[in-house]
Amino acid sequence: MDSSRSLTLAGATACSAVLFFLGTGFAPVAVLTWVAPLPVLLLAPRVSGRVAAGVAFVAFVLGTANMWALQLRSHDTPMMPVGLLIDLGMSATFTLAVVVFRAQLVRGRVLSAALAASASWTALVYLVSVANPMGLMGTFANHQGNVPLVLQTASVTGMWGIEFLVLFVPSAVAASLAPEVSTAVRVRTAAVALVVLGVALGGGALRLSDVGPTQRVAAIATNQKVWAPDLATRAGRDLVDAYADRIAALPDGVEVVVLPEQSFRSEEARPAALYEPMGQVAQRHGIDVVVGYAHFDGNAKYNYALTFPADGGDPTAYLKHHDRVSPPGDELVFTGLRGGVQVCADVNHSAPARDYAAAGTGLLLIPASDETDNGWQHSRTALLRGVEHGQAVVWSARTGTVMISDGHGRVLADAPTGGPEPFTTVTADVRLAPGATAYTRFGDWFAWLCLLASVVGVVTLYLPRRR
Repeated sequence: MDSSRSLTLAGATACSAVLFFLGTGFAPVAVLTWVAPLPVLLLAPRVSGRVAAGVAFVAFVLGTANMWALQLRSHDTPMMPVGLLIDLGMSATFTLAVVVFRAQLVRGRVLSAALAASASWTALVYLVSVANPMGLMGTFANHQGNVPLVLQTASVTGMWGIEFLVLFVPSAVAASLAPEVSTAVRVRTAAVALVVLGVALGGGALRLSDVGPTQRVAAIATNQKVWAPDLATRAGRDLVDAYADRIAALPDGVEVVVLPEQSFRSEEARPAALYEPMGQVAQRHGIDVVVGYAHFDGNAKYNYALTFPADGGDPTAYLKHHDRVSPPGDELVFTGLRGGVQVCADVNHSAPARDYAAAGTGLLLIPASDETDNGWQHSRTALLRGVEHGQAVVWSARTGTVMISDGHGRVLADAPTGGPEPFTTVTADVRLAPGATAYTRFGDWFAWLCLLASVVGVVTLYLPRRR
């Protein structure tokens, strides 16, 4: 291999790797997510299939270095084996998309190359989300979490439409610039890409123009580095009192407040040390209080979100649906403000957010707890669920991020936890969300369309090449 060829391969690999490093992960630059695949895609039709696959895989793996530090010390996604599976699996998925792109392109199918690559990526990511009990976060759609204009596509297609768009645009650019492509085909491919992108962003702009009444909400998280203090201890009871005082000090007009996941634990089913102070502060100030609570019955831990209603009624308990270490629940719990309760990793799945939207809620109330590095990423996963199903989100995570967003994915307030003050608190006047969307009604239709397109793309590889 001559030096100029080696330099070209190294340059394409390095450029995409750096762009993936900056455009993905825990603090992504959203625009770079769209650009990152481009160097590899431009190279693909100019080299052999094996070389294109190798460059794609190495570039994406190196890009995942933005997560290695957390994975090496994480208890949720440890490098061995979970982190390694995530990094290698996503790299293999991108590699397959590049291989499909090149195979279509060398057969003269320019527009099909861009469509097939994007559909293949989206279909495989969808299959992972279905098969993985941990659900899904940290994909291209997640990295657009601060770009509401792009996120609106999810209200029709789910996150799958965003996954498709983010890879389709660079694929169309690379296909248009491939060697031996006629001017007419270049123009046609570019025109289709512009129309697709224009429809998506134009529809997003229209959706963002919606207005409506507001309600005041809040999220509070302790900055103490303590996990679920026992209510039988002085530390546990003191934290309950401190939370109650902080709730009482919230601005006038707050109608609901959310505290983090497993803020307390107890072996009692209804510990008075929690139920009495929270019930009293909720009724006295007319605020629905949602608080994470872990109950140990001697055999298992139950991961609850308790809601203490503003009217002084009996508290309701939501049991986390998607839990890998505790018995899961399957019931929905509603508040008086068209709100639905979830817990943390539930947002890595479409349900129960979809079930809440179908039942008429417009607000998701979510106690959570993350690892500091991935706090932004997980809060935006929750935000994405809100856009998919037309629901505002109140997200309260210890060792992470507290966030309030409206049903269109606009962040109204957010802050990292762990500051010098006893608590991190955010409040916002959030518009009542529009509720059930097209995606709520029709589900993963776009993901299935991508699956079908991927199969068709593979079949067409066996057809005669175009001249």
